[in-house]
Amino acid sequence: MNRFLCFLSLMFLIPVAYGQEENILDGSVVDSLYREDQIYLGFTYNILNRKKEITQTGFSGGFHGGFIRDFPLNERRNIALGIGVGWSVNTYGQNLFIGEEADTGNTIFQTFDADVLEYNTNRFTTQSVEIPLEFRWRTSTPETYKFWRVYTGLRLGYAYYFKSTFEQPENTVVQTDVPEFDRVRIGATFTFGYNTFNFHFNYSLHPFFNKEAQINGKQIELGAIQVGLMFYLL
Repeated sequence: MNRFLCFLSLMFLIPVAYGQEENILDGSVVDSLYREDQIYLGFTYNILNRKKEITQTGFSGGFHGGFIRDFPLNERRNIALGIGVGWSVNTYGQNLFIGEEADTGNTIFQTFDADVLEYNTNRFTTQSVEIPLEFRWRTSTPETYKFWRVYTGLRLGYAYYFKSTFEQPENTVVQTDVPEFDRVRIGATFTFGYNTFNFHFNYSLHPFFNKEAQINGKQIELGAIQVGLMFYLL
């Protein structure tokens, strides 16, 4: 058992030792094989696009969090690939009513005049597990954790939760099982900034609903653009 524990210790310590260099000036240890493995937290304002007859109403926001593993591609280690796992929750306020026919169970999609109809809330909310894929460039060095960064890539997600809520006095309509909702979510991302604070953009590459979701015979091509701040914690 003791030999096995020694073997495991060597397996973990040898790579660390080879990645460390002593700074001649102050005697500190520098990790020359550093990675920018990061926990990320983000807050976004969600903007609906490809709306056609749909109007965005109220505040639409999102929260995002997860972990990204860094894989440097060059000797300087300022160019890398990042892959991770995360979770996000997003809400979208608009004038698209989503209901259900009582006799057939088919989904109803219909817009309404938000200035005329008396209602309290109309929004849908999603929760997704995500896999961020990033191509990363930064000005980092082994000696500093404050640097400029530009990250771009894709965010692959699966929306395991969907809830549409319409509320008005003495009437509430909630839909959680909408077959026309596309649970696979793919977005093109772009993040840039300095140190902890970074601007973040996510452009949805396909609509929320499939071709079966229509209003007056026209497909609902509703998508979203997320704009906000992303915080990276080492």
